[in-house]
Amino acid sequence: MKKTKILTLSDHPLSPSGVGTQTKYFIEALLKTGRYQFVCLGGAMKHHNYEPIQVEGWGNDWRIFPVDGYGNHEMIRSIIQKERPDILWFMTDPRFYGWLWEIENEVRQHMPMVYYHVWDNFPAPQFNGQFYRSTDVVACISKVTHKILTTVSPEVESVYLPHAVHSDAFYKYKTDEDIARKEVIRQRILDSTENHKNPDKTIFFWNNRNARRKQSGTLIWWFKEFLDEVGHDKATLLMHTDARDQHGQDLPHIIEHLGISDGQVLLSTDKVDARDLAGMYNAADFTINISDAEGFGLATLESLACGSPIIVNMTGGLQEQVTDGTNWFGFGIQPASKAVIGSLQVPYIYEDRISQKDFTDTLKKAITLSPKAYKKMSIQGREHVRQNYNFETFEKDWVTLMDHIVEDYGSWETRQGYERWHLLEVA
Repeated sequence: MKKTKILTLSDHPLSPSGVGTQTKYFIEALLKTGRYQFVCLGGAMKHHNYEPIQVEGWGNDWRIFPVDGYGNHEMIRSIIQKERPDILWFMTDPRFYGWLWEIENEVRQHMPMVYYHVWDNFPAPQFNGQFYRSTDVVACISKVTHKILTTVSPEVESVYLPHAVHSDAFYKYKTDEDIARKEVIRQRILDSTENHKNPDKTIFFWNNRNARRKQSGTLIWWFKEFLDEVGHDKATLLMHTDARDQHGQDLPHIIEHLGISDGQVLLSTDKVDARDLAGMYNAADFTINISDAEGFGLATLESLACGSPIIVNMTGGLQEQVTDGTNWFGFGIQPASKAVIGSLQVPYIYEDRISQKDFTDTLKKAITLSPKAYKKMSIQGREHVRQNYNFETFEKDWVTLMDHIVEDYGSWETRQGYERWHLLEVA
């Protein structure tokens, strides 16, 4: 039986980014059926080699072509001509794909376009309508994103299909071996100071890209202000990220400048696997995400799966993780203001911003939380992930959706009925 070939356009599926990780999960779900194969443009990372690779264990069924950025229209044209894919699947911010929708007429003559949508901005960006209407099916990572799409383009087929966490990788440590491993990590963090030792210190964790919207520098500054109020022996912030990034900040310089290099803020910069990352989540008491704009926030979901409550900005998909409307699995900080940014390509983006005072007050609540209340948050958070973001449902839903697309929208050999866009001369 001929396998359905899917061309993907996203972050490199073997990269550690949230987009890359979810792309990998999506690909693996379809490969397990034995009915699909993948050709991937692996973007959004630095490459030392641009030679195509076959992913170990999958042979010719999973090939990756490293690209700068997210590729371009000529690259798509070349791959379409050579590979004859049946479906184009793509994911991340539509601003990176403006060129793709310029050639959607060429692409959709041969195959359906499926967009995994990460945009999370309100008021609903009407200018995104052109992207939605030029796509056959849109899958949305959050209820917020789905509401945006159905508001702007209700006629476009769409489905809510959130990210998921792999429970085999991210779970709360319970065995003696795992607990001992967690304690080693915690002790290493606690021993990193000379003058602020405290065995009962609260450990806050931040796992994100060092990018402006993630607020890495602001987090360090506000954390210092928090310690100035409660005492520098009360807490430590562990940040797992790149120390320096052209799209972010020079974090070691900020730490040094603020005078908090004695274990108050620690940087973890090594590339680690899921097991080591799960160890850091388990060792931490809380995970923080105060990003101005966050479509989903995979790190916070991973934290909940490991039993560590979260502290988040109530924006995008983060607000769906921290509460189910009744129970809270950490602390949600309501935005204190909105800022408007934009460009010629994107007229406006609303950024949700929390205040320093609200952040500091929330951390004070966290470090004084009773053991009973903390345990309740931890248990309910894990259950929230199990019920709503489990990996089994994620895999099943993606297979169901892609099977539906092949059957109802056609593939390279069966695509029919696509109406070309007609260009009209404007007087």
